[in-house]
Amino acid sequence: MIEISIPELVEMMNGFLWPLFRISSFFMAVPLIGTQLVPVRVRLSLALAVTLVVVPLLPPMPVIEGLSPEMLIIIVQQMIIGFVLGFMVQVLFQLFIVVGQVISNQMGLGFASISDPVNGVSVVALSQLYLMIVMMLFLAFNGHQVLIEVIVTSFHIMPVGASVSRDVFWEVASAGSWMFAGAVLMALPAVIALLIVNFAFGIMTKAAPQLNVFAIGFPFTMLFGLFIVWVSLAGFLGQYQRIASQALGEISRMLGGG
Repeated sequence: MIEISIPELVEMMNGFLWPLFRISSFFMAVPLIGTQLVPVRVRLSLALAVTLVVVPLLPPMPVIEGLSPEMLIIIVQQMIIGFVLGFMVQVLFQLFIVVGQVISNQMGLGFASISDPVNGVSVVALSQLYLMIVMMLFLAFNGHQVLIEVIVTSFHIMPVGASVSRDVFWEVASAGSWMFAGAVLMALPAVIALLIVNFAFGIMTKAAPQLNVFAIGFPFTMLFGLFIVWVSLAGFLGQYQRIASQALGEISRMLGGG
């Protein structure tokens, strides 16, 4: 008969619970998995399964007395680290939503909003198209495996019980500026092309005041914008690879700051 003492049981529980808190909070915030389309029970079951698999690969966990203030502090710390890592991955997907929003506003489709079942909010139709393409590319390039690798690597760079540097929170704050900067750079060709079209219609209106620019310019700008979006899809894969590599670089730099 196998006998397990109380200290051994506490050590086994600590070795499983600390990674579980970080991994479960990561899956609650990460794209695809942490969406409203995936039930909470499924996310929790997936977190349990991944924790059981990766626990043997992790460094030794600290043994802390149960129900102590130090234990509560470590629980909160692990949840924060998991949410931060999931937020950094979420920025990658939100970048393409911002791209679709910027282009849609320029081409006159900003009013064409549909309900996004993934995030539970209303987004423009072009942003929803970009989001679906990014999700398929993310899965095609084994992005789900990269997510597990990121969370496992975080335990070696930021072990359980170690203090978190302030640079980590600074990297999270600067991720917002990186998201908007990347979205503007990606949408810049389409915005410039549509701006030239609007300038052309402005000149036509000045030359011929009797021309109804709203009756002619609005549908033409919309059709020309759709044409630009269709043409730009040819280089969407390269843009995604470049932005995804930059996002992974941001995550690596944030982990290095820890």
